[in-house]
Amino acid sequence: MRFQDRRQAGRELAALLRPMRERGILPDPVVLALPRGGVAVAEEVARALDAPLDVLVVRKIGAPHHEEFGVGAIAGDDPPLLDEETVHRLGLSRKELAPVVERERAELHRRERRYRQGRPPPDLAGRTVIVVDDGLATGSTARAALRHVRRRAPARVVLAVPVGAPGSLDLLSGEADDVVCVHRPASFSAVGQWYDDFGQLTDADVLDALHTH
Repeated sequence: MRFQDRRQAGRELAALLRPMRERGILPDPVVLALPRGGVAVAEEVARALDAPLDVLVVRKIGAPHHEEFGVGAIAGDDPPLLDEETVHRLGLSRKELAPVVERERAELHRRERRYRQGRPPPDLAGRTVIVVDDGLATGSTARAALRHVRRRAPARVVLAVPVGAPGSLDLLSGEADDVVCVHRPASFSAVGQWYDDFGQLTDADVLDALHTH
């Protein structure tokens, strides 16, 4: 199964979530997109559920000198959530990772300021929070996002993605009350392989989605 683009993927995902909403499983929902890629998916979900849409900025922590290789992630001002096994295997120390964390934290806050434009983050206490991304590979950013949400006392936390690596989805089932996924391919190497159009979104695309929803 392949998706034409993120919007079509969002509609497929919404088709799984809407019956849950109608059965009362997802009361008082708020949809949080992981930008940038998750925003186009989440916009379709929020529209289908008649729920507010907002963003939760999470940044991957890459290995020094090899930043595409993720060793953890951060959300908000939370402590970095590191893959301790990978960090140990690479022989990295927290001191070596500190400059990477600092740089990613600065970019995280830059994006938050850009996207929020002075708006406070939504109050999640007692609500159903649906965290949406365009796919799940290792799950490091999604895990950081889910733990950040948990700290804000929601009634229920749902992770919703169009496609995901089965092992990562299983691991994150312990972090969310529900994990909803359209396609769990047995052979998974990258999220983009399951999309015909996987073009990068811009800050302007994110702002447009937040302003028009």
